[in-house]
Amino acid sequence: MNIDESKRYLLLISILIVVSASALFGGIMEPDGALYASIAKNIALHNDWLNLYVRGADWLDKPHLPFWLAAISFKLFGISSFAYKLPSFLFGLIATWYTYGLAKDIYDKKTGLISALIFLSALHVLISTFDVRAEIYITAFTLASIYHYYKAHQHRFWHIVAGSLFAACAIMVKGIFVLIPVFGGFIIYWLLTKQFKELLKIKWWIAIVLIFLFITPELYSLYIQFDLHPEKTIFSKTNVSGLKFFFWDSQFGRFFNNGPIKGKGDISFFLHTTIWAFLPWSFLFCTAIVNLFKRKNNTAFPRESIIIWTSAAITFLLFSLSKFQLPHYILIILPQFAIITALYLQKLSEIATKIFFTIQSVVSILVAILISVIACFFNFDGFIVAIFFAALFPILGFLLFKKPTATSIIGRSVLISYSLAIFLCVFFYPAVLKYEAGMEAGLWLNKNHPHSNVKVLMYPDAYSLDFYAKGDVQYIWNYKDLENVRNENNTILYIQDDDLAKLKKDYNAEVLKGFVYYHITKLTPKFINKESRPTVLEHFYLVRLH
Repeated sequence: MNIDESKRYLLLISILIVVSASALFGGIMEPDGALYASIAKNIALHNDWLNLYVRGADWLDKPHLPFWLAAISFKLFGISSFAYKLPSFLFGLIATWYTYGLAKDIYDKKTGLISALIFLSALHVLISTFDVRAEIYITAFTLASIYHYYKAHQHRFWHIVAGSLFAACAIMVKGIFVLIPVFGGFIIYWLLTKQFKELLKIKWWIAIVLIFLFITPELYSLYIQFDLHPEKTIFSKTNVSGLKFFFWDSQFGRFFNNGPIKGKGDISFFLHTTIWAFLPWSFLFCTAIVNLFKRKNNTAFPRESIIIWTSAAITFLLFSLSKFQLPHYILIILPQFAIITALYLQKLSEIATKIFFTIQSVVSILVAILISVIACFFNFDGFIVAIFFAALFPILGFLLFKKPTATSIIGRSVLISYSLAIFLCVFFYPAVLKYEAGMEAGLWLNKNHPHSNVKVLMYPDAYSLDFYAKGDVQYIWNYKDLENVRNENNTILYIQDDDLAKLKKDYNAEVLKGFVYYHITKLTPKFINKESRPTVLEHFYLVRLH
């Protein structure tokens, strides 16, 4: 790879980072993002780093690390959506760096740069920079662990410590199952290449010991909050062990669907999820997977390629067989998908190059049309500017990348991602967030009643209000408890439309401000269409009792 080509890829990556950074200045989306942000806010406000609380009650679902990272950011930069999103954004860049490093060390620098570019420009990675959850952290930690264990496999022992630290961090984000994508690829690689002695080497057993040593902060926190207090009611039960939940119920309980948190599995779920989540690279990736099974390609790559392919394959299979499935899980193996796609791109025949050059051009046009249609129907402020950018990038793609080459395919594909990132982060998501009633109510309170005592009446999911309103937000679960706060000074209630008539009649409630609500992570055509949108909106109010 010549210097100019390297600079071209670095420029495309740099622009993508800048475009993606616009997501840092948007709001936090419900339910998961706002829920996690409110938990981290509680930690920062009360300096309680051991206990996780939601709505004032003990919360047992996710491990502590993502909340600790967000709380540290709050301590450094203040409690804000920017401070919540910043750690996730930085770890997304770390994941990109390790994607580059792993591909470079196994293959070459060019493959590393293309892999990093593909990963960073995948649609679900772009979405995760705005809708921040836990998966981008897991992606960074698991890939970093794989990278350092790969280095350790080459007899560099200090990488055992680094790999184990990152593996432990991944566990403290999602749970023990992350050891499957970390170690699964290595174990299958050793078995297929008949390196059976690797399984007995002391350094790998030291790695396991170090992992369990490094996760002791999580184990200690769970023990303090739950195992020491069997009287607490969790999942409508007492005698709930946080350690048992961490090691079994949160992982295998979800997989077998016999734990306290259940789901409905569909073995094809992650097949169609990959199609949209890995845009604009989906068609290239699917062809690359088929291409891997051709015998002539089995010997074309270094044997260590098995680590990447099998790590992705067993994780994808695990996800597909699980009864608890969510689309953002696929993020964890997108780096491996990116490397597989980058390898295939560089070995395209002349005919295949022309075919994919045409396919990516069509995808570019279709994305521009889809963005324009959504902008017109939604009719948000500045939708004309959004349509301009939607048209601009395909035009630039046709002007800058004219010849059917692998470089042109990459260039046009990345420009599609620029278009998607700007549309989502600058125009669409900020417009959609206006229908997140809790966030809007919290911001209005901070401006107009900054010293009020905010309470939520019989509504369990006001996570964005929890985060955006200053201080602690308390919950009232019945009208009997409402009587106890009826005469409190400076108390403002956040209520649903169903409760408004009763509060006006029996409590002489004064409406301070009304807000519209929609479950914005489940978009439908009726909501996107401005004309039909009022029919799917709910209404919430801030009221004061007299």
